[in-house]
Amino acid sequence: MAAIDPDAPDLSPAALRAALARADAVDRQLALIAIEDACEPTFVEPLIEALADPDPTVRRLAIERLEDLGDPRAVPGLIRAVEDGDPDVRDAAADALRQLRGADAVPLLLAAIDHPNPAVRRAVIVALRELRDERGRRDLERALHDRDPRVRGEAVVSLAFLPRADDPSVLAACLGDPDAVVRRLVIGALGGFPAAAVVPVLLRALDDHDWQVRREAVLILGRLAAPDAAPALIARLTDPYWQVRKEAALALGQVHAAAAVPALIGLLASEVADLRRAAAVALGEIGAAAALPALEPLRRDDDAEVRKTAVRAIANVRARSGAGDLN
Repeated sequence: MAAIDPDAPDLSPAALRAALARADAVDRQLALIAIEDACEPTFVEPLIEALADPDPTVRRLAIERLEDLGDPRAVPGLIRAVEDGDPDVRDAAADALRQLRGADAVPLLLAAIDHPNPAVRRAVIVALRELRDERGRRDLERALHDRDPRVRGEAVVSLAFLPRADDPSVLAACLGDPDAVVRRLVIGALGGFPAAAVVPVLLRALDDHDWQVRREAVLILGRLAAPDAAPALIARLTDPYWQVRKEAALALGQVHAAAAVPALIGLLASEVADLRRAAAVALGEIGAAAALPALEPLRRDDDAEVRKTAVRAIANVRARSGAGDLN
């Protein structure tokens, strides 16, 4: 039984099946390498059969060829491969599921969304994300209550990829999730909704006990440029974590909160260079002439980035306020 010649391969399903039946694993690997640039749908069945090969490299190569094809017929075999004993095979299978093409893959994926293995559930949800098919919405919403936090997190992100729903309440309810990573992902997803629909929810998230959740909420409020958030953002300028204070300063610049100028001027004296830079940026965005005397000394700051930021901030204030040179 001849192996497929990599230089002049017989590119037929029968030849591939015959080569994959050879006893030598290297021959089987070479057969899969030989069809890399000429893989076609007629190879799907022998490639699926190769997912049961005893050699993990053969299994991985078969998955890579199936990934190139993106054929929905491979879904059941790829789902089984996500539970493979070899970690490289498992990773390759999850990657291949993400490359599926065509609406026919959706029902096959949804059939596995309740799989007992959380790794499979995660891989299925990520694959549905790439397809962005509305038929998956109900099952993805159900996955928000999965017992595995990583599954819940992937469901949040996948729902964010679907055409936006009018009502953010399904996602907003997940801000009570016990896992902080899930709550952060929810906040990011809520950022895709109109500000009026989500600002009240995001304001509540500013009191989350996890500082990274608070920082994410501050960041999204800044991106939404919601003026109503200014008082709560000013309060976050005294957050115990400087990372939250930094994002709050930047967000206040994005919402052009004139009421924040005194507090931002106070941050210019912070021992943390990132805070001095953030406050200077925000003051430049707000454009309050009252900030100029406090910004001027930062042109001689010990930190080079603070000095550059101060120069730009001073220029922005002058341009926005019409104030002249202080010198």
